[in-house]
Order: sequence, then C-alpha cells, then structure tokens
Amino acid sequence: MSHPLGKLEQQITRAWEAADGAARSAARSAAREAVEEAVRSLDQGEVRVAEKQGERWIVHGWLQMAILLYFAQHEAEFTEAGPLAFRDKLPVKRDLTARQVRVVPPGTARYGSFLEPGVVLMPGYVNIGAYVGAGSLIDTWATIGSGAQIGREVHISGGVGIGGVLEPPQARPVIVEDGAFIGSRCILVEGVWVGAGAVLGAGCVVTASTPIIDVRGPRPEVGRGRVPPGCVAIPGTWPHRFPAGEFNVPCVLIVGERKASTDRKTQLNEILREFPLVGSLGDAPRGE
Repeated sequence: MSHPLGKLEQQITRAWEAADGAARSAARSAAREAVEEAVRSLDQGEVRVAEKQGERWIVHGWLQMAILLYFAQHEAEFTEAGPLAFRDKLPVKRDLTARQVRVVPPGTARYGSFLEPGVVLMPGYVNIGAYVGAGSLIDTWATIGSGAQIGREVHISGGVGIGGVLEPPQARPVIVEDGAFIGSRCILVEGVWVGAGAVLGAGCVVTASTPIIDVRGPRPEVGRGRVPPGCVAIPGTWPHRFPAGEFNVPCVLIVGERKASTDRKTQLNEILREFPLVGSLGDAPRGE
C-alpha cells in the first residue's frame, strides 16, 4: 500500500517532534485536522500501521504518532450501551454491517481499528490501529493490542493476549501472518512476528527475548522474536544460569511442521465462519 498522504505525514511528524512550549502547542494545533484524518484513514483501512513489502514488514511510525496525538487532543466522553456505561476518548466502530463483520456482545472494536469482511469478533477486544484480515476469528476474551497486525484466516483462540506497540514510534507491532493458529491463553508482546500458517500451542508466551528453540534436528537452534511459518510450537523451559544458580526459564519449542492432522484440530475457525453461526456473513468475501 502506498501512502498518498505525504502532507499529513509531514504535519504529524512536525507536531510530534516540536519542542515543548509555544512551538509544540502551535505545531499540534496546526496538525489537529491531519491527526483526525490519519485516524479516520486507519479506521477505514486506507492505511495501516505496518504492512508487508516483499519479505519485510515496514512500520509507518507517523501513524503511531497520529494515534498518540489523537488521544492528546480528545477529552473522555460519557456514553451508554443499554445498561452499560463508559467514559473514554474513543467511540466504538459503528460500520459493522457495511463492513460485513460479526461482533458478539460485549465484543468491542475501537474506532481507528480495521476489520476486513468476514471477521468474527467474539466477546474480545480490538484496539486502535490494529488491523484484522478477512475471515479471521478473535475468540472469547482475546485482546488485540494497539497497532497489532493480524492476517487473513487467522484463529486467535480464547484468552489470547496480543500486545500493543505505539511507542517509540517506528517500533514494530505484534504481527500474526495469514492462516496462523494461536492457541488458548498464549501471550504475544514486544513486536514478535508469527509466520504464516504457524501453530502455537496453548499457553505459549513469546516476547522479544523469549528463546524460540527448534528441536527438530540433532542440535537445538535458538532464535528470538520470530516464529517461523508453517511450524508447530509448544511452551517449554530452557536452562539458564544466574548468579544464584541454574534455573529453567520459559521458552517456545518448535516441535514439528503443520500437517493435515493439525488442521483438523484447528478447524473451529472454519466452523464458525461457514455455518449459520455467522448469520448473514456466510457469503461475505473471504480474501484470497
């Protein structure tokens, strides 16, 4: 996606980088409409915090700046939804029918996030700047943090925590690529990158420093920050020596490759999208 919004980017960057005092106040006042337009563009999926170009993910830091400036220029407002009461700086998304998205009460997608057609959001949460691809399922009590990028046909299982990253601007958000399956109660934070089609077993905790150990060969291969595409990974422990002695610390073990038998175990996502549970969304476009 190219950004024909160079003027917005310049205004927002100037407002963000302006020194304290009168200069900052003037720059932020001048950029107010640019900030509003940037967040509106995020909400409509016209731009996104990060996007894949070739084999790399490019982060658009000016959009992260815009989100932070948006909070600074808005006051919290009181709203009601039936018996529920809220006080926040952001409304929830309203164009769900037009977007062909299903949201189950009390699931919440905040303004400034984007859900492609066919997304099913159970009683979970999608924060500003996040992008969720077509046909993905955000299961009960799962949270998608600010700026996180979720691909198409992804299953985010119950209770999963996808962390948000907005500061410092240009920091990579959490990325989960197309077709991945994230098992119940997994935690992904600090800009980790889960490759397409990867399967994370229940309870995996992945941070930027978590050892990701491939145990399929004769010797373990240790990486960090990225779960390779098409693999199957489970939680494990890894010995680490501290001044007080040797202790086992959490890690992720890559134990195999995704197969047809794995797909059968993760087919709940397909059931929810294909059968009448999805209601009028059954004919929604599902991407390529």
